[in-house]
Amino acid sequence: MERIAVRRAELDELEEQLVKQLDQVRAERDELAVAERVLARIGDQIAGDRAVIAPAPAQVGGRSVLLVPHRGDSVDEAALPGDYRRILAIVRAADSPVQVRAVGEELGLQVEVRGKLEPLRAKLVKLADRGWLHKRGDGKFTARL
Repeated sequence: MERIAVRRAELDELEEQLVKQLDQVRAERDELAVAERVLARIGDQIAGDRAVIAPAPAQVGGRSVLLVPHRGDSVDEAALPGDYRRILAIVRAADSPVQVRAVGEELGLQVEVRGKLEPLRAKLVKLADRGWLHKRGDGKFTARL
């Protein structure tokens, strides 16, 4: 009888510990559910805001410039200006990551003149910043899937 009483006390203590753990797990799960709902709302709001933002002509130095939109679910490649679409097509067609020089050669630029590549580099970086391309640490670019 004494062994049964000792074992019953051990099991009662274990039950209390498990009940506390279960309460903690349920509380954390409830917090995660709330966090998921908040993140879903924020994601929907951001997606809605991005959908409203369309490429629009802007005046820079008296010239009309078309802005490059951020890549998103509702924005497709057709929203990009023509020269950016050509750059994107060249990077996508490449078998491996490409350097600015290689893209310039495909576009028919004078790649020997550094000044001719800098505007192209700026366009590639802009495409990377907006999510259309990926800029690697070595300065090469790859297409995002």
